[in-house]
Amino acid sequence: MTAAAVVPGTNQSVRFKGQESVVIQPGEWVWSDPVSLPFASDPDAAPLSGRKLAVSVHVAGESGPMTWHAKALQTSYVTAPRAGAKGGEEGEAAFPFSTSSWFFLDAIDMSAPAGTPVIVALGDSITDGTASTMNADDRWPDVLSRRLDAAYGNRVSVLNAGIGGNQVVGPKEYGPEKPFPGGPSASQRLERDVLGLSGVSTVIWLEGINDFSRNGNAAVEDVQSGMRDVISRLRARGVRVVGATLPSALGSTSAAHGFPEQDAKRKALNGFIRSPGVFDAAVDFDAVTLDRETGGLKPEMIPDSTTGGPGDKLHPNRTGYHAMGTSIDLNVVAPSLVPRR
Repeated sequence: MTAAAVVPGTNQSVRFKGQESVVIQPGEWVWSDPVSLPFASDPDAAPLSGRKLAVSVHVAGESGPMTWHAKALQTSYVTAPRAGAKGGEEGEAAFPFSTSSWFFLDAIDMSAPAGTPVIVALGDSITDGTASTMNADDRWPDVLSRRLDAAYGNRVSVLNAGIGGNQVVGPKEYGPEKPFPGGPSASQRLERDVLGLSGVSTVIWLEGINDFSRNGNAAVEDVQSGMRDVISRLRARGVRVVGATLPSALGSTSAAHGFPEQDAKRKALNGFIRSPGVFDAAVDFDAVTLDRETGGLKPEMIPDSTTGGPGDKLHPNRTGYHAMGTSIDLNVVAPSLVPRR
């Protein structure tokens, strides 16, 4: 996709149980019918390799509160109000407005050869990619995905299940009547965002800093217990779980983060994550992002890549995410694959 235009001849209609439209009740979700993309049969074809998939949605009438991904860090394009359905158009003229958010669409499933490793990055805004570069795909899961592709070819899938503000155990209550900006806890959303996806083989879990924020204020023991519960549920479904240590937020300009008590809890949880036998393996994001003189993030990892601003000392920038993504041992996340020659 270049701007709002799509490659001519690739547009396909989407149906729901054979129908052209669907009504989704509040708090529910639906899968569409399968969509055939015959032009994508050769994933290494030069005209399509690396291009983004465009999905158009037309809402008839008032939608009510929308499901959305506020900081998608990808430019999408929007028609004028009451312009009608324009999804069948391949040019850009019908989509004059832009947004950096995604609306309604939660996930795309695809057919792949049996045994294809599917790796889910589960976490909060540091997995979602806050402070990475707009449209550059430089979150740490993106870096990992490119490394896997270089090593094994188009034989591994990496899915990003990060939600900004998400917690391991909080909030205690969540629902349409009690919304929370960070979404339901990792435990509550596990079935929807991980186990409900096809072919998941490994989860890399980076989470906990929001539990220790002023908004969460959870005890370390409660977060550890919550992690053990999720690990047990994942292992019961045959999924390997890789724990990731939490980067420092010490000195953050965010009002909810950056205080010494939070950092003490973070260090305690990192010790738990590194402990043998808790996770199937661990990756040490803390080690590659920590400035040992200040106890915070390394200076070069602080400036915000999205806005060009000073950064918040909580979210790593492109440099930090690159260091995190390259620190992961590929044999840990895809142990069954043999590198291509």
